[in-house]
Amino acid sequence: MNTSANEFGSMIKMITFGESHGPYIGVVLDNVQPGLAIDPAFIQHELNRRKPGQSSVTTPRNEADTAIIVSGVMNGKTTGTPLCILIQNQDQRSKDYGNIAQLFRPGHATYTYLQKYGMFDFRGGGRASGRETACRVAAGAIAKLFLRERGIEIIAYTTQVGDIIAETTDYSVIEQNIVRSADLQAAEHMIALIENVKEQGDSVGGVVEIVVKNCPVGLGEPLYHKLDADFASARMSLGAIKGFEIGNGFSRVVKRGSTNNDAYYADETGRVRTRTNHAGGIVAGISNGEDITMRIAVKPVSSINVPQETVDEYGVAHIFQTEGRHDPCICPRVVPVAEAMVALVLMDHILLQERRHTAEEKTAERLATIDREIALLQMYRAQVASEQIVHK
Repeated sequence: MNTSANEFGSMIKMITFGESHGPYIGVVLDNVQPGLAIDPAFIQHELNRRKPGQSSVTTPRNEADTAIIVSGVMNGKTTGTPLCILIQNQDQRSKDYGNIAQLFRPGHATYTYLQKYGMFDFRGGGRASGRETACRVAAGAIAKLFLRERGIEIIAYTTQVGDIIAETTDYSVIEQNIVRSADLQAAEHMIALIENVKEQGDSVGGVVEIVVKNCPVGLGEPLYHKLDADFASARMSLGAIKGFEIGNGFSRVVKRGSTNNDAYYADETGRVRTRTNHAGGIVAGISNGEDITMRIAVKPVSSINVPQETVDEYGVAHIFQTEGRHDPCICPRVVPVAEAMVALVLMDHILLQERRHTAEEKTAERLATIDREIALLQMYRAQVASEQIVHK
């Protein structure tokens, strides 16, 4: 059993390391296929979408989040050995947390980590900090390059902030607004709400939707590694995520089977499709070739500049408020992280499926070889028998 639980994936193993206020954070990807073309500019582009200080609705912490590839790549391609990417922490302000070192921050990891490990890195949340997600985005960029070769596209965007819900979906405008919404009109109201909450020293949550296009049929295992179960596990491993749904999710409970089932038909090419997509592209844990649609609930950030009740490790009551630099709404920066985790899950399942097909092909080849050998033996046997009859 992996008691440290810092490893993610089956075929591809991802291990992230480092803390919010340490010198570096980083990620190691093991079992990446050799020969995969690596685009450092694309990796940096993905990290830039997640990095702090990018707009008025994100934390002002100033980090370049420059990806440093230290192993596993030669002449622009993966070598098949462990691929390691480092990201330097450059703008830590550990003093901001000195006055709350002994306090249990409501909604944060302080108490549970202390109970589990007997100690907690209070400087920015240490390992529990959202800073760790930069490592996932770097690894996810590698996975996206892998998926790009197979024509698979992942699109994520903010659909809700507080009580403001997007009503239209236009993928082309997602990167044209600082909340990464697919609805420009709703984005304006979302931004106004976040900035108002920020002035109050508070935070607000939201919903991020993710769509996978051109996913092949057949990914996912029937029971304990269902594709949607692995997506859920990957999403819920993020500290800010408190809800997950696939397809129409919870809204399906008010439907009846007659309206909830996705009817099958054959299109003009003969491909089997569904007329609706209530299932979100996954049936019985296995992809059916339709768009995979998912949503995640993002909680309000727990570190807020508002007086809150708490106790210290001795049970003494305190009133405190968090200092430092924090996101008033994490949704805009969750978008690239959500895409990264989906990419890693898909890469894992594709490699698992390809290995199965390879094994089946090898088995078929071995059986064909045996069949040929049996045929030759039968011919030889017939020839020997014929010669014996002649001699008699």
